[in-house]
Amino acid sequence: MNSFATKLIAACAMLAGAAGQIHAQTGTVNAICSTDRPWCELAAQEFTRATGIKVNQSHKPTGEAQAQLRAEAANPKTDLWWGGTGDPYYQAAEVGLLDPYRPAYINDLHGWAVRQYAMSQNHVGGFYTSAIGFGWNEDVLKKKNLPPPKCWKDLLDPRYKGEIETSHPASSGTAYTILAGLVQMMGEDQAFDYLKKLHRNVTQYTRSGQAQARNVAKGEVGIGISFIFGFDNERITNKFPVQSAAPCEGTGYEIGGIALVKGARNRDAALRYYDWLMSPQGQQVGARANSLQVPANKTFKPDPRIPSMDGVRLVKYDFEKYGKSAERRRLVDRWTREVEAQPR
Repeated sequence: MNSFATKLIAACAMLAGAAGQIHAQTGTVNAICSTDRPWCELAAQEFTRATGIKVNQSHKPTGEAQAQLRAEAANPKTDLWWGGTGDPYYQAAEVGLLDPYRPAYINDLHGWAVRQYAMSQNHVGGFYTSAIGFGWNEDVLKKKNLPPPKCWKDLLDPRYKGEIETSHPASSGTAYTILAGLVQMMGEDQAFDYLKKLHRNVTQYTRSGQAQARNVAKGEVGIGISFIFGFDNERITNKFPVQSAAPCEGTGYEIGGIALVKGARNRDAALRYYDWLMSPQGQQVGARANSLQVPANKTFKPDPRIPSMDGVRLVKYDFEKYGKSAERRRLVDRWTREVEAQPR
């Protein structure tokens, strides 16, 4: 074989290797999903079917997801983070863990989603929204001769001792939304006084805020505090004897997040997954997986099972202030000292 042929073969081998590397980078995306697990799984499957891009995706509550991104900061392994309450995303952006991205289709999104981009300097997108409320198992309450709660003050009734379940604000974005919402609605000291009294009736604080709807539906607990859509799904879709209510005094709410991770190894694939998740095709997957949050994209007709937020008294939630790491840490530390440490 002459030297020209040898060099030609070597060059072809180098090109083939480079092409393989390019394919590996654009053909795979590593993601963390913090919304309901069925939505996470179905979205990954549908995206791969539509694009051929493989999704390596883990399911973690927002607090744990943020902790993972912090641990990976020097050598990021995650490309995209989506779903779950937006406050931990703000905190991740604040410490430089996220890259900004403002999509070209911004005008296809509801105003509350657009504001999330603006408030975070485009580091966090608004993915969906939903309100905090109560859910209860009608059979359990009837058996124990307990009235359904309609207001925050109702939950302090001593008859509910051991009948209420919610999540832990150190690991659950849902729980932090509850905590921050009560602080903004009642005032901080009054909110903590309330939470100390509520603590006497709480049977457990779960790691994830997604647990309450299912535990109430199965009758493992009479009352849960979480996002209303989860309880409605157990009634409408799964036919459990579950009812729900938005608190009469007012309530907090979430704007779910979506964000690119700074230093993502598979940025092009991550952008494709991001844009697909925000498209009508991607946003429809939520309801198909029986996750009934209000989608950010307004260019399609949402599933009729999604509960309306009309008539829900929403607090004027300061996402910028309560999305800061120091504020979250301060409130969670105070909750741990003054609420969790109390006997029940």
